[in-house]
Amino acid sequence: MAAHQPPIRTRQLQVSVESGTILHGIDLTVREGEAVALLGANGSGKSTLVKALVGIVPATSGTAEIYGADVTAARRSVPWSRVGYVPQRLGPSSGVPATAVEVVASGLLDNRRLRTGRAAGRKALEALEQVGLLERAHDSVQVFSGGQQQRVLIARALVREPDLIILDEPLAGIDRASKEALARTLGRMRERGTTILVVLHELGELAGMVERAVVLRRGRIIFDGPPPAAAPGHDHPDHDHVHAHAGPPLPGHTVPDLRSEW
Repeated sequence: MAAHQPPIRTRQLQVSVESGTILHGIDLTVREGEAVALLGANGSGKSTLVKALVGIVPATSGTAEIYGADVTAARRSVPWSRVGYVPQRLGPSSGVPATAVEVVASGLLDNRRLRTGRAAGRKALEALEQVGLLERAHDSVQVFSGGQQQRVLIARALVREPDLIILDEPLAGIDRASKEALARTLGRMRERGTTILVVLHELGELAGMVERAVVLRRGRIIFDGPPPAAAPGHDHPDHDHVHAHAGPPLPGHTVPDLRSEW
């Protein structure tokens, strides 16, 4: 596997279910160190795309590559140790209360084996500190707010010290303090050169970090270019500036009014 392979590349990626096709021929490349937002209305295919990238949703056709390894062909060959994935919510409880540090330490699972011991515990605590939850390390996540649970999931991804982090709607349903804490954490990761792909309904607190917006509509990419926050000459950009400054459209597409997309 060549070292120069991009963190993410899809070619004509299609995902279909019994009710119809969700993704239609997605071609997307995310380069090393980029911070990219996937934007679009509910049902546009954003979450399906990231789930296909991490192997949760099978592709019907086409390819999805992580650092050159095709997830759709041989999932085991993918360098998952380089990847952190943050789903929208914690999974359903098994009935056994898990503490924050235990959930975070589960992110050290590698080749179906969980790294344990003092070093693993120390890394889990360091990750919780990064998201501002060190003092809650030994509390059950069942009593956490939605925002605190989201920060635990982010810490679980951070504990791997990933080169690539993929986040699915991390701002949804969390309080402003948690959103600001997330923005600070991702900002530090970007400064270290981590590649970031984040699904968002709106840029919100992450507007200053995102450098590229990829907009989906009905399972197709309709725009790929600078987000509103990247527009020159606007310290406080809003959606009215997108149409003028969002950059050139994709071949065969006009620049959409992105206000209708999120």
